[in-house]
Amino acid sequence: MDTAARTPLAWIAAALTGALAPALGLWALAGVPVAPILAIGMMGAGMIGAAAAGRWQVGAALAALSGIALVLLARAVSPALGLAIAAASLSFAARGGLFARSAGARGWWIALAVVAGEGAMLAVAAAEPGALPGWLLALLPAQWASMALGAALAGTSAPAPLLALAGTAATTLLVARLWPARWPYAIMFTAWLGLAALVAHTGGLTP
Repeated sequence: MDTAARTPLAWIAAALTGALAPALGLWALAGVPVAPILAIGMMGAGMIGAAAAGRWQVGAALAALSGIALVLLARAVSPALGLAIAAASLSFAARGGLFARSAGARGWWIALAVVAGEGAMLAVAAAEPGALPGWLLALLPAQWASMALGAALAGTSAPAPLLALAGTAATTLLVARLWPARWPYAIMFTAWLGLAALVAHTGGLTP
């Protein structure tokens, strides 16, 4: 078993960012957009959970459970929302799994830093629309998840963010699978930038 899986602090961080903090946010911040809270909660559960366990499958399951539980706190689940939850869960868990693969016991710390950084940017974007440039938001998988979840909650669809989440999940899993080979990183980052450009082209870069 990976050393990270035996670190209680890692699982406490996953629980706080994936369940407790977003649940409190949904309760205390009435009237704010729900999608960013769901996205960051799923990101925390999926990415940190995968890095702590050393298995992306564990992170995907935790992210999905977090998303479903948080949605039930807000409103009923729909098929479109289920698809958005699945895509975001796989994307976040794949990144956490790669951190565990490449950084070992320190992987969950990297995951925590990424969650904190992207979460802070989504919080700024939600609190002050227009404060961050659209091209920057378009680079954030957390923003993609927020857009996909927000569209599903509104009863519409967001194909570009869903495609971006699925595409980065696939390429990230490829990198983790072929580790320690470095060349797959070129595929992953090229796909990331291309999909980010697609998301930016579709517009709607608000949480």
